[in-house]
Amino acid sequence: MITSHGSKVVYANRWMKVREDAVVFPNGDEGIFGVVEKPDFVAIVPIDAQNRIHLVQQYRYPVGQRSWEIPMGAWQDQPDADPETVALGELKEETGFRPGSITHVGHIFQAPGYSSQGCHLYVATNLASGATEREATESDMITRGFSVAELRQMISDGEIKDATTIAAFGYLILNTEFAAMFR
Repeated sequence: MITSHGSKVVYANRWMKVREDAVVFPNGDEGIFGVVEKPDFVAIVPIDAQNRIHLVQQYRYPVGQRSWEIPMGAWQDQPDADPETVALGELKEETGFRPGSITHVGHIFQAPGYSSQGCHLYVATNLASGATEREATESDMITRGFSVAELRQMISDGEIKDATTIAAFGYLILNTEFAAMFR
């Protein structure tokens, strides 16, 4: 097991904290780990009555391009908020949908090699349309429904590159409740 014998925050802002930990590896060697601390977020797979999965697309500044993704987010000002409440809020904010049913299907880690952040994964069904409530950073966002075949092709063609979105579909393919839909 790796043990820590010191930690210092090297950067912090409203959305994240980066710390550097001095560690001792099992063989006795010493080193450091840089750890990005962010609160868990939620990701929602909205499935309409025609079994289309709704994605959002927006410009992602860090990679310099637009990205198709399942709706996702976190409430930085309320990091301890109930994940289902956050999921309902993010879905409404980004797509305008209000689900008749929402199911928690799992928890995954975003990037466990350098971050403590995890993701609560939900499936939303029985969708009712409504107005979006997007933040300024989402002002260029669009939403569209896709068939499972279209999504498979988009992933295969590299059009969908978002790791959380791809992981969510992989998770649902293996989930007994949703597997038939995703095959």
